[in-house]
Amino acid sequence: MSDDASGQYRVGETALLAVVREAEPLVGPWRRRLDSSASAGVPAHVTVLVPFLDIDRVGSAVIDDLRVLIGAHSPFAVRFDECRRFPDVLYLAPTPEQPFRALTEAVAARWPEAPPYGGQFADVIPHLTVAYGQEPQAFHEVEAALTPRLPVTAHVSSVSLFVSEGTRWHQHVEFPLLG
Repeated sequence: MSDDASGQYRVGETALLAVVREAEPLVGPWRRRLDSSASAGVPAHVTVLVPFLDIDRVGSAVIDDLRVLIGAHSPFAVRFDECRRFPDVLYLAPTPEQPFRALTEAVAARWPEAPPYGGQFADVIPHLTVAYGQEPQAFHEVEAALTPRLPVTAHVSSVSLFVSEGTRWHQHVEFPLLG
């Protein structure tokens, strides 16, 4: 999700997200303070693919293809046992991570023109962002507060297509994992 200092997102940008509702009570207050995507309407999630195709390219054929492709994957249980960090991100690490990787690989293989994170990273690591672009002290504070309350367990049974309207994101379509 391309975000600049103004808090604006690119109109028409889309993202495929595995929403993790079970994590929201724990991470929601932190995300609203420390991750601008939360205040823009994005719930706690693990990204499957961002950016995906611009919304003007997402017609019924793409929706049908996504429904079949995502539907071929089985629902799965996941645990978030620990906090980890990228240089500018504090996140919860999912176990297992392979089902998220499999979803990302399948979508990216079908739409190679939409590589994960725009092709920025050689290895895409599944994660649930809690804080983004903060000073190290904020990461320490959040990690100290979250760690005693872990693990969070969840059941992932769908992937949702979210669309940016500029300052807000909204869920456009939900695709069930049917396996």
